[in-house]
Amino acid sequence: MARLPFDPTKMAGAKAPARDAGVLTVMQLSQRLGDTIQAGFPSPVRVVGEVSGFKPGSHWYFSLKDAESVVPCVMFGQAVRVSGFTPVNGHEVVVTGRPDYWGKGGRTSLLVTKIEPVGEGVLDAAFRALCNELREAGWFDEARKRPIPAFPGRVAVVTSGTGAALQDVLETMRRRCRVAEVILLDVPVQGQGAADAVAAAVRWAGRVHSREGIDVILVTRGGGSKEDLWTFNERVVAAAIRESPVPVVAAIGHEVDTTIAELVADLRCATPTQAAVRLTPDSAALLDQLAARGNQLRRTLTRFVRDSGARAGGLARVLGATTRARLGRERHRLDLAGAALERVRPTAVLAARWACIETLAVRLRGAIRGRTARPALEVLADRLERAARGLVPRRTERLSALERHLGSVGPAGVLERGFSYTRREDGRLVRSPADVRPGDRVVTRVADGSFGSVVEGSPARRPARVRPRADTGEFDLFGGGG
Repeated sequence: MARLPFDPTKMAGAKAPARDAGVLTVMQLSQRLGDTIQAGFPSPVRVVGEVSGFKPGSHWYFSLKDAESVVPCVMFGQAVRVSGFTPVNGHEVVVTGRPDYWGKGGRTSLLVTKIEPVGEGVLDAAFRALCNELREAGWFDEARKRPIPAFPGRVAVVTSGTGAALQDVLETMRRRCRVAEVILLDVPVQGQGAADAVAAAVRWAGRVHSREGIDVILVTRGGGSKEDLWTFNERVVAAAIRESPVPVVAAIGHEVDTTIAELVADLRCATPTQAAVRLTPDSAALLDQLAARGNQLRRTLTRFVRDSGARAGGLARVLGATTRARLGRERHRLDLAGAALERVRPTAVLAARWACIETLAVRLRGAIRGRTARPALEVLADRLERAARGLVPRRTERLSALERHLGSVGPAGVLERGFSYTRREDGRLVRSPADVRPGDRVVTRVADGSFGSVVEGSPARRPARVRPRADTGEFDLFGGGG
């Protein structure tokens, strides 16, 4: 405490009042009290007590009390900033500091430099008891946990809006994939009422997930002491996570920290950054994977086209051989049919019949001449002549009918119906494209004449076929054509 730079009793013109040498001024008493307190506590002291009247801020003001006494305490900003523990009214703590007497306020207080929770063994026992209870109830079973979506469109993040954990999550998700959207549910993550706030945020996200398009919930916060993280060891938070209709990812504290909320969640991550990595795909890796899949598909298609071409070539060769064999068989059948048709050609049949008639006539005339002297022979000759004259018209009519029938199925009739045949210059019939070559001259016969042409190509032609008639044994031409 600073002292006055002058003695008011020695001022010029002033008369000092007389007083007893044993009487102290208020300032002197205050100085002695401060000196006595400092001399009585040469080193920092550690005091245990229950927190009361805690006022958070840049400086912390609170009291320590037990059943008999109360000590005011103050913890200034520098000590607050390095503290890893925030006290809560009713918690038992151990503080380290030094007693101080403030003369102007006439108040003795404890200047605290460090504050620690008491009863970590009690917290551990409570943690183990709740873990055992929830494990037996099946809350930790892997079978009940749901898969996390690979490409979530919207993520609800339950954490403090001012905490470093949120910034780690946002930065990581922004760097990896900008498609996923974040909804912040800003809640206190430690202190009185924090557990109820976290549970309420998780339940709200579950209720509105369909309307808001929430695919997954991330419950997270940064590191801290066991007391700082105790919010996430509360039953109310564990129950909200277990009952959520949306998959929940939990990342509380550092990798060495484990909370009940993480054990109940569908997925536990060691840090907020790891949770963000798990929830968002790496866009660069996705592009590389897409390029690799495209190359694989391209190679597969190339191999398929090559193999299909080889198979098609083999099939074409087989088909060609089969077609040539079939054409050979059909050509042979056509030749047989042509020969059979030639045998029943009307002109040939008619000539044979007329030859037979002429032979009979010659024989008849000879018989008549040999028997002209006898009257009976004349009678017989007359009868034979009459019979011959009657037979010849009938035979002629029969031959005409045959000629008409054969004409309808013969080459001329076929030509009349629009068919034709082609001969080479040497007179041979053209039965196959292989019988001619480009540049050869050919003559094509149609119904009313013929015409010549020069071969430029040899298109395939389906041969005509001949089949016997069931009633006469003769042949009909059918099929054929270009």
